[in-house]
Amino acid sequence: MNNTRPSLSTSTIVLLGLVALAIAMGIGRFAFTPLMPLMVRDGRLDAATATEWAVANYMGYLLGALSASCFKARPERGLGIGMLGVMLTTLAMALLDASMPLSGAMLRAAAGACSAWVLVCTSSWCLPELARRRAATAGSWVYSGVGLGIAATGIISWIGGAQSAQALWLELGGMASIGTLWIWRTLSASPASAALPQSPADKANHGSGSGHAGLVFCYGVFGFGYIVPATYLPSMARQLVPDPRVFGLVWPVFGMAAALGVALSSRWLSHYPRRLLWSWAQGLMALGTLLPLLQPSLWTLTLSAVLVGATFMVVTMAGLQLAREYMPHQPAPLLIRMTSSFALGQISGPLLVRLIGDQVMAGWQALDWANALATTLLVATSIWLWRGSKDNQAALSGSK
Repeated sequence: MNNTRPSLSTSTIVLLGLVALAIAMGIGRFAFTPLMPLMVRDGRLDAATATEWAVANYMGYLLGALSASCFKARPERGLGIGMLGVMLTTLAMALLDASMPLSGAMLRAAAGACSAWVLVCTSSWCLPELARRRAATAGSWVYSGVGLGIAATGIISWIGGAQSAQALWLELGGMASIGTLWIWRTLSASPASAALPQSPADKANHGSGSGHAGLVFCYGVFGFGYIVPATYLPSMARQLVPDPRVFGLVWPVFGMAAALGVALSSRWLSHYPRRLLWSWAQGLMALGTLLPLLQPSLWTLTLSAVLVGATFMVVTMAGLQLAREYMPHQPAPLLIRMTSSFALGQISGPLLVRLIGDQVMAGWQALDWANALATTLLVATSIWLWRGSKDNQAALSGSK
């Protein structure tokens, strides 16, 4: 790129990251959640194939996280390529039905891989760029894009619930196309970023991201904990109320809660240690996975959507920012390990549900057992994060 081109402003970097995550996660990763019950309604999908496609998406996300290191030197390039992949796979989803299970699984896997590239590369590029401009706290607003994307996808699916799922996939693909073209144009008009020099402390202590196994495990538990609500909430609501104007509201609530959770934590909790914030959010998420077990009803599912939605992006933001604190000059290795652990966790959720299948054990069905295990693990890791928050802050202060 030509280095005589004007540098991007702070607000443009934040907006670019926000739009990228809104499309990559809100559409590429999570559009399938509100559209899945509509595809089942239209006869284009059955429940078994839907679960297989969901698992394929999570497998692709894992492969994308593991391969994101290919873009370590030029994360903005990975961001652009990932966005193009999300756009193309979203448009292609309009052509699929249950008679093409392999094609559907491959497309969902590709969408997952591209989404992971966008998340890792956006974090690896936006956060250092904002740090250069002494605006590191603005990075929190980048992650609100995920919630806004989920909310927008949910609202479009809710308003257009009378349309076919095929038409909705095309509409979402059009949105992804507009955002992708703007991002490509913006990135091509800016100079290439120079890598920040790696400090001796980074090289000696954190150069490969090989430490911090506890944090990586907690991030994986987070992936397992949120994925059952994030995959099955609309379908669970549809079992209670078949009207799409009612069950379709659960997903926009989830997305708006995610956006508001990040906005509120950025506004009022920015001075709290990231590890402590992560602990609180993980504990509230545990309450969200517990509620449907206590009383399966529309109001508990809605409250679960609020609690899990409001916390899952706060955990994402706090966890990735904590990785940046540990490795300020080269966060990509730790980001990749955490994202890979997260991907493994979220793969485990639908696989557990599929493994249990239609069996009823001790009066509980598959989703009940998945939520019970998620609640237990989330509570345990929340306590571990809380106990270590003070020691972590002392270690970080001593290393500065």
